[in-house]
Amino acid sequence: MTYLGEDIRKLGFGLMRLPKRDGEIDIEQTKAMVDVFMAEGMTYFDTAYGYDNGKSEEAAKIALVDRYPRDSFQLATKLPAWAGAKSAEEARQMFWTSLERTGAGYFDFFLLHNLGDDRTKCFDDYDIWTFLETQKSKGLIKHLGFSFHDKAAVLDNLLTKHPEMEFVQLQINYADWESYAIESRKCYEVARKHGKPIIIMEPVKGGLLASLPKGIDNYFLEYAPTASVASWAVRFAASLESIITVLSGMSSIEQMQDNLSYMKSFKPLVHDERQIIEKVQKELDKIDSIPCTDCQYCMKDCPEGIPIPKIFDAVNLYYIYDDLSTAKRKYGFATYNSSLASQCIACGQCETACPQHIQIIEALKQSAVLLET
Repeated sequence: MTYLGEDIRKLGFGLMRLPKRDGEIDIEQTKAMVDVFMAEGMTYFDTAYGYDNGKSEEAAKIALVDRYPRDSFQLATKLPAWAGAKSAEEARQMFWTSLERTGAGYFDFFLLHNLGDDRTKCFDDYDIWTFLETQKSKGLIKHLGFSFHDKAAVLDNLLTKHPEMEFVQLQINYADWESYAIESRKCYEVARKHGKPIIIMEPVKGGLLASLPKGIDNYFLEYAPTASVASWAVRFAASLESIITVLSGMSSIEQMQDNLSYMKSFKPLVHDERQIIEKVQKELDKIDSIPCTDCQYCMKDCPEGIPIPKIFDAVNLYYIYDDLSTAKRKYGFATYNSSLASQCIACGQCETACPQHIQIIEALKQSAVLLET
């Protein structure tokens, strides 16, 4: 039995981290990357209304849409109704703006962007679901789905309410496979239960799995000395069933050539390779970090409404991967429209409720020092 996107090659070009020159997208290098990608038979391109303040969509037009027959590639973009839209009209205008920026005529895959937490409410309040279904009926969208950042139970509820969604885009990588905060495996299994094919984002966890800490990458290098560390992460994701494609945000020809070296003739992981990834997962778990299981008991009576588990997830990126810039970006996302760690009033309610007996007050102080300065 076939599924939507089965015939699409399993490496997608994510246009979120395009090469820059003097602070602007390097269009000529982007064109070169598009040419290399297309020459190898790869055809899926992913952008979004908000990527690089809309310049990613504009780059897609110049480097791809204006230079290749429209039926030779698939273009996906996303509508973030929660990002500044103050009315249904403003949210809907995002669709028309994306259509104009890209010049695509229609979108092969269109996504409600970043559902989960309180962000989903905007799509409900503005009835973006019905609006996009209408555009699909007009032929402006071929396939409609959504990207998602939340727990598996929330995903299950969304797919139950919206069976018309044809696919989902999920954060899946081997480091987050059993993560309490991300629930990659559980979300994947929910999508499979509902019969929805999956587009995978963040297979290399924002680049963190391309350079592992404390020599853990030796497990990979000893088995396959010539294979990049990042290749293990991409192949892990692509080896799952019912995958439309695996997105990689590539910023250089070198990154693209590495990805193409193993994805143009993609071979799923074999048993020995899976065992090596399991060893790496266990080594990552051993690194000291805040032992938060994201049960969220700490938040139930927090007078400041601080998103404690999400803050600790951001801090742990620094503790485990020693990547402060990524941790700060994650922290900014975690506290978007929420209280900061520094706003803790040390009431102690969270520590009383925490089953892991984490010294939350002190951990929040350290989080503020690390991520707010």
